[in-house]
Amino acid sequence: MPYMIVVIICGGQGTRLWPISKPEYPKHLLRLIDENSLLQNTIKRTECLSRDIYLVTEASHADEVKAQLPHIPDDHVIIEPARRGTASCIALALATIKQHITTDETVVFLHADHHIADADSFCKTATVAAQAAEEGRAITLIGLTPHYPATGFGYIKMGKELHLISNTPVFSVEKFVEKPDEVTARKYLKSNQYLWNLGLFAAPISIYEKAFSAHNKELDASYRSLIDCIDESNKAERCYLEFANEPIDTALIEKLDRVQVVPGNFDWADIGSFRDLHEILRDDNSVVMRGKAVQIDCEDTLIISETEQPVVAIGLEGFIVVNTDNGILICPKDRAQNVKDGVEALKKLTD
Repeated sequence: MPYMIVVIICGGQGTRLWPISKPEYPKHLLRLIDENSLLQNTIKRTECLSRDIYLVTEASHADEVKAQLPHIPDDHVIIEPARRGTASCIALALATIKQHITTDETVVFLHADHHIADADSFCKTATVAAQAAEEGRAITLIGLTPHYPATGFGYIKMGKELHLISNTPVFSVEKFVEKPDEVTARKYLKSNQYLWNLGLFAAPISIYEKAFSAHNKELDASYRSLIDCIDESNKAERCYLEFANEPIDTALIEKLDRVQVVPGNFDWADIGSFRDLHEILRDDNSVVMRGKAVQIDCEDTLIISETEQPVVAIGLEGFIVVNTDNGILICPKDRAQNVKDGVEALKKLTD
């Protein structure tokens, strides 16, 4: 197994999981699936890849991140003074890591809010991606073989097969596609040429730096400035706050002339909505209940109560019901993506 450094991005506000999730306590800190938070489960499954694990978290979440992961050294918890998008936090992570090492190590970027039950398959895919990035001297993505015609994810079209590593093919990337409509997604699924883009990737530090220099001069200049002052906290904070707020996909990855992808076949969910959560939690019984709740003649419904006030649901089919001290949510499952819009409307009501 190649040596690698793992960086876990602990970002996001989790507005689609309101009222359980909120900006000061987003979904990666929540215990949604079992007794561990999504962040804790992410750490558990990545320990098979490396013992050198860094976290990037926003300042308001840093104390809780450290409390959940007391075994992670403080100097491996990288704190953003404010959110500046994934491009900026990746640059911050690389600048910090360069303080600690002098070699050109491969760095794998992962996300704290993904749910993956098949840790062995995930670790195999991530290991192949790290090795492919090292040998091919190119940023290498981890894609996922689609299970259904999803319209909520970006896609990667695979190009030619470059080589095999541990019986896993490594492909060139022909193009990136933003979230397609359902007709297009069905064509992608049938073609076997497309992967879901999970936003996970690996490369040696020097390859990231060359990509910054060649494809995003503004990001490169900001990164170089940050390196010059990274050991002076006040200067580094001011420098970071001047970074552009942009995602790494559009800031860099989609601009690359040469990028690779390794297809994975592990189970995966980003739990971007209560519909996703229900699909993970449900078993033979289509009604999932947590907390003080009862149901009569309900089907295909998720009921969560986190207060002492009981919830009684009668005759619901295809619904989400969530009761917390932070608020109450009631919506059809097929409208779960609109919870974010409800949060925005609520902000206007309370402003």
